[in-house]
Amino acid sequence: MMNKDGKSPALDGGATPQRLRSGAVNQWYAVRTQSSAEGKAEANLRHQGFETFLPRFRKLRRHARRAESVLAPVFPRYLFVNFDIDAQAWRCINGTFGVVSLVSFGLLPSVVPRQIVDAIRARCDDAGVMELPEPAFKPGQRVLIERGPLADLIGLFERISGDRQVVLLVGLLGRALRVALPFATVRAA
Repeated sequence: MMNKDGKSPALDGGATPQRLRSGAVNQWYAVRTQSSAEGKAEANLRHQGFETFLPRFRKLRRHARRAESVLAPVFPRYLFVNFDIDAQAWRCINGTFGVVSLVSFGLLPSVVPRQIVDAIRARCDDAGVMELPEPAFKPGQRVLIERGPLADLIGLFERISGDRQVVLLVGLLGRALRVALPFATVRAA
């Protein structure tokens, strides 16, 4: 699509969805990382002088009869990077170890509104760790599944899994089956 001057809006330097000329110097952008390489990508970007933000949460990991608390990214395979698109050499981000690419729509990376990043940062401590609320269910409590293929079924709350899903016992096909669902899909019955 061309503007009235016959130029593509993404190339004319004007206000476009990808590039806001509001006087703000640095803006936040999303970076897609390789699988399980968020920490590596963050360290390499910091080493290059970029400001990064990788929100994490504590997760219980079970392995070989052991359970340990580990930090996991809130947004798997993504982190945020802050830079001035006009003043910094930002194209090197796409070649950084651990990075797949900057999230872009068109030729320029897409800006993540500062309010969104600030709201996420406000929920994190100084180390970037977000405390996720525990659901108010008690073991054995009846829970209604509101959305998804099991909608309108009632199950019994069992626990919260390591990846923050609600584990329920649901009666299906004449037996109790254990299912893990996102917390937002259930409510107290």
